[in-house]
Amino acid sequence: MTDAADARPWVPSHPTVPRLKSAVQGCRGCELWEDASRAVLSHGSRDARVMLVGEQPGDQEDRQGTPFVGPAGRVLKDAMAAAGLATEETYLTNAVKHFRFQRRGKRRIHEAPELRHLVACHPWLEAELSIVDPDVAVCLGASAGRSVLGRRVRIGAERGEVLEGPEGRSAVITTHPSAVLRLRSRGGYDEAIEELVADLRVAASV
Repeated sequence: MTDAADARPWVPSHPTVPRLKSAVQGCRGCELWEDASRAVLSHGSRDARVMLVGEQPGDQEDRQGTPFVGPAGRVLKDAMAAAGLATEETYLTNAVKHFRFQRRGKRRIHEAPELRHLVACHPWLEAELSIVDPDVAVCLGASAGRSVLGRRVRIGAERGEVLEGPEGRSAVITTHPSAVLRLRSRGGYDEAIEELVADLRVAASV
């Protein structure tokens, strides 16, 4: 493992999305690369109005190399459609590019990234924001909010509002679709979907 404090040594000096997708596979900015199958960068339009930022790849994303292709991704895409947010005007990525997990037998169980992982991976997100330059960044969950806004966020208190992020970029905080998905077996799922759709409508209107 490298002693690097973050991913800056691996981020291309003149980045484009294809260059980032290639370079991120060699990133050794933290230890998460050791167990993950691959780094997962992004999917979507270079000219997107809206950048949606999640926490990290999940099991299916790690296997396929594309963000939001698992069950939570399907929840997100359904919510985007309900909010009138066209896929061709969005760019999907994550705050952390490698899957962090614990092994339980043959299963790989999601484990939330720590602050040090968000910090280590932030140069990749910075490069993506500079290239895509979206009108608004949608922070899906607290980890994404921390990475985009550079501070702790309170989803319940701040969701659905247009906030000002670094360099004057607009941001909207909402819950992560995986948190919505977990409510299917607990109750409150329909209400959570409605709230997610409402927050995405706010982002679409920016």
